[in-house]
Amino acid sequence: MDLFGNPFEPRERKAGRPPHEVTEKTRNRVKMLIAMGWANPRIANALSISLPTLRKNYFPELKRRETARDQLEARRLELAWELAEKGNVGAFREFGRLMDRNDRMEIEREISSQPKTEKQPTGRIGKKIIDEQHALDADAELMAELELEASQNAHH
Repeated sequence: MDLFGNPFEPRERKAGRPPHEVTEKTRNRVKMLIAMGWANPRIANALSISLPTLRKNYFPELKRRETARDQLEARRLELAWELAEKGNVGAFREFGRLMDRNDRMEIEREISSQPKTEKQPTGRIGKKIIDEQHALDADAELMAELELEASQNAHH
């Protein structure tokens, strides 16, 4: 094994890159990296393969990108619960943390799906807003005076 846990077999040096061998371990690694949000070029670099080789050999895993994170979280919950049922106190605590995190995520998701309401500015009102309000008030007063004058002239 090399430094990163990949099998290393010294062989005669031939021209070109050796063919990529797909294993269950590399499939799981790709699934994990997809679940962590890694982009395809980054995954290919981590596996020391080209982008076309990644697409060719791991197409089913890449196709499930949208559900990979949820599947990983579900597996974590499942493993923590299995260990907690066997009496592992640390696993029971971790399961509780995972539940709390899940609850926070669901609340955030619910809040973000609610329609946004515009908030009125609170606290101090700026000078521009005060000036605009004074201008509107002055216009209203002027219009009221003009209407009053017009109504008095109409009666004479």
